[in-house]
Amino acid sequence: MREYDDFTVPNAKQIIKQKALRLQDVELLDRFEASNQTELKTTFGPLSDKDRIFTNLYGRHDWRLKGALRRGNWYKTKEILLKGHDWLINEVKTSGLRGRGGAGFPSGMKWSFMNKPGDGRPKYSVVNADEGEPGTCKDREILRHDPHKLLEGCLLGGRAMGARAAYIYIRGEFSNESSNVQVAINEAYKAGLIGKDACGSGYDFDVFVMRGAGAYICGEETALIESLEGKRGKPRLKPPFPADVGVFGCPTTVSNVETIAVAPDICRRGGAWFASFGRERNAGTKLFNISGHVNTPCTVEEEMSIPLRELIERHAGGVRGGWENLLGVIPGGSSTPIIPGLDNINAWGRLDERNDVEICKRRGSNFRDRHDLGAEQTDRTYHLCSRGWNCLARAGTHTPFPSRHGGSHRSV
Repeated sequence: MREYDDFTVPNAKQIIKQKALRLQDVELLDRFEASNQTELKTTFGPLSDKDRIFTNLYGRHDWRLKGALRRGNWYKTKEILLKGHDWLINEVKTSGLRGRGGAGFPSGMKWSFMNKPGDGRPKYSVVNADEGEPGTCKDREILRHDPHKLLEGCLLGGRAMGARAAYIYIRGEFSNESSNVQVAINEAYKAGLIGKDACGSGYDFDVFVMRGAGAYICGEETALIESLEGKRGKPRLKPPFPADVGVFGCPTTVSNVETIAVAPDICRRGGAWFASFGRERNAGTKLFNISGHVNTPCTVEEEMSIPLRELIERHAGGVRGGWENLLGVIPGGSSTPIIPGLDNINAWGRLDERNDVEICKRRGSNFRDRHDLGAEQTDRTYHLCSRGWNCLARAGTHTPFPSRHGGSHRSV
């Protein structure tokens, strides 16, 4: 990186422009002009009701087709499909959507990997609804309260990837959720929204539900594919990657439930609308689970990059006993490292820091969907952590070789 790329002094822009002109650096001049046209956003949240994507998150309204249509699902889906896969992928890229399952890979780029010249093999989209991480519970809210939003996302995502079918792999313990999704699929077939000539677009697309058997490891995409094929849930070695050899030996993309479910609103409202929330490279809205030692545990949709303190105070009623009582925060489920609380010298700064993928990585942890207020001063922290460790140890007892001995990430 050039020495003048990181100026932060008040006259930095003028210094950069002068140096760029002197060096005739066209690339830097373009970046300079772009920065003048766009002011960086510095405040994030709260999200207004009109911008919420998941409008039946708490199941207060009818989750079936009739209620979904009233909430705007399946609106102009045919017109969106007819715009073609290139338009769909470009819109998702413009939105800045990143995977909501934990890895945070750019979704538009991931979907575009499927649009290579075909070799005669069918392509498939797989939705990972095996929400087995202890404490995570955002995807189940979509499955049981807004299944038609997920199905419409499967259709649009499948069109973008050129897939002929989607498989929704649901955690075995989610019996009610699986039932609701299957009912929604039956309704969608009956209404002509999926299946042959989906939505009257000339595009054929099927959706199937597959129930898991309670294996924690099947949350990993290649183990999920193995299970989907009727084999033991066992991670595959890479390469080949699923986009080349996935389910049934065909090109496959595995996506999180929330990632797929937000696609219809992105296509209807525009990628730029979605990108207006959060900061650069962490755009959009997000479902957050807040549990543990807070006054009102909840699942809530908020803007990406909202400060952790504001998220907890606004939606969870703050920490039980006050912020001085906080020992740590688990930002992404029990398998992610704990972010220290007030025992850390920078704790107050960390709590006011932006809440997104990049910040959590910088903190040495991982960003998924859960924010568990890990422990109070009155807790025996060892017992709290041991519950998570025991759960992961039980799940990893029969974990296959690539996962159990893969590099430094060993089973507990």
